[in-house]
Amino acid sequence: MSHQFDESYWNGRYGKHGNIWSGKPNPQLVAEASGLLPGRALDVGCGEGADAVWLAGRGWRVTGVDISSVALERAAGHAAGLKPPGSIAWEHHDLLSWTPPVASFELVSAQFMHVPREDREPLFARLAAAVAPGGTLLVVGHAPSDVDSGAHRPHGAELFFTAVEVAAALDASLWEVLLTGSRPRRATGHGGETVTIHDEIMRAVRLH
Repeated sequence: MSHQFDESYWNGRYGKHGNIWSGKPNPQLVAEASGLLPGRALDVGCGEGADAVWLAGRGWRVTGVDISSVALERAAGHAAGLKPPGSIAWEHHDLLSWTPPVASFELVSAQFMHVPREDREPLFARLAAAVAPGGTLLVVGHAPSDVDSGAHRPHGAELFFTAVEVAAALDASLWEVLLTGSRPRRATGHGGETVTIHDEIMRAVRLH
C-alpha cells in the first residue's frame, strides 16, 4: 500500500488543525443504528470519537479503533467526563494489518473507510468476520459520483465504492443484506457553496 494514508499522514492531518470533523455522529450511523439493541460495537476508523460517544450514549460497549494516535487522544478528550450507559475502549491499530476478534461484535460500523481496492477488499472481509451471529455490518462511503459534485474529493473516485459492490463480496449463505442504497445529503463545496453529495450505504445481518 502507498504510505499516503499511514499513521504519519493521519497524525499530520489531525495535528495541523483543530477538530477536523463536526463532533456529531455520522448521519447514516444514526439512521441505521438507532433501532438496534445495544451490545458490543466496533467503530472502525473512529477518528475524533463522535460515533463512539453516540453509541456509548445509547448503551453500546464500544471499541473505537484508529491508526492515528492524535485522533485517539482527541477522541478520549471528547469522551472525558461523560458517563454514558455504555462504555468506550480506545485502541490504536493499523486497520490494514490488524485483525479484529472473530464473531465478537453485534455492530461493526465502517464510516467512510476509503483506501485502495487492493486494501479495501481484505479489510472489509476481516470486518465482516468480526460480526457475531445476529449482528449488523454497516458500511458507509462516498459515492464515486461525488467526484463530479463539487464536493472536496482530492483523492479521486478510485478510492470510493458502491454499496452493491460491498454487498456482493458477502457470502450469501451467511448474510442477509437489508440495504444497498445511495442517500443524498447537503454539503459544502470547494467554494463554500452548497452541493448535493451521496452516501453509499450497505447494511447486512449475519445469519450464523
